[in-house]
Amino acid sequence: MSLSYDSVQKIAFIVVWRIGIIFLPVVLPIMFMGVLANFLQTGALITSEPLKPDFSKLNPINGFKRIFSMRTVMELFKDLAMVSIVGFVGYKFVKDNYEYILTLGSLNAQAVAAAVSKLTINIFFRITILMIIIALIDYVYQRFQFNKDLKMSKQEVKEEYKQDEGDPQIKSKIKQKQREMATRRMMQEVPKATVVVTNPTHIAVALKYQEGLNAPVVAAKGADRVALKIKEIAKENDVPIIENKPLARLMYSEVELDEEIPMDMYEAVAEILALVYKIKERK
Repeated sequence: MSLSYDSVQKIAFIVVWRIGIIFLPVVLPIMFMGVLANFLQTGALITSEPLKPDFSKLNPINGFKRIFSMRTVMELFKDLAMVSIVGFVGYKFVKDNYEYILTLGSLNAQAVAAAVSKLTINIFFRITILMIIIALIDYVYQRFQFNKDLKMSKQEVKEEYKQDEGDPQIKSKIKQKQREMATRRMMQEVPKATVVVTNPTHIAVALKYQEGLNAPVVAAKGADRVALKIKEIAKENDVPIIENKPLARLMYSEVELDEEIPMDMYEAVAEILALVYKIKERK
């Protein structure tokens, strides 16, 4: 038989046809289950994002980081293991059915289609079970890795707290400054007070009463050092200081700054104001 272009072309076609018939029952289910497993894990996601130009991908440093990252290595091992296992199953199937597959080349198209369908269904179930097991293992691993990536280190938690809430040290200093400013403003009201009620050492409450007011107002109050400072300023400005332990403690705990005293304290405060007015009359 002389070789010509046409005869070589026919021989090549027959070879490719027979090789295709041999591997078709293996390749089709593998492709199908690969697509199905990916769909079950990630869902149907159609996006043009990968088509957009991203020049950061051209950075060789970032490229090496992606290549040699732990995630990439794990993905490589996973893919190699999957290919090896599926390849072994396919090889075992072809080996077991080798003689039968070789006879397909001599059959007509209808008989070949029926035989290929039978072989495809046979290996399809084997590879389906295998791919489902691999997909489940990969799904569990991906979920574990995803949850692990979501967890932040202690330092990351601190940094996020600083960003959201501010640096605790700075916030503490700001609050301290605010307290100092509030204390200074409060001390400026002591010279204007009508009387300072004490318990006598630990608590001091400065009351201011003017005509037209419904009731006396707490102009300043404090404990310990602040109480001593209030009494000191009161003495310097000739503001009367009256000792009344129960009333001082009650006003300190229940009445806020710039608030009028409640009605249940009217009688006790009225007695103190009457005493203050008597003292002023004597002077």
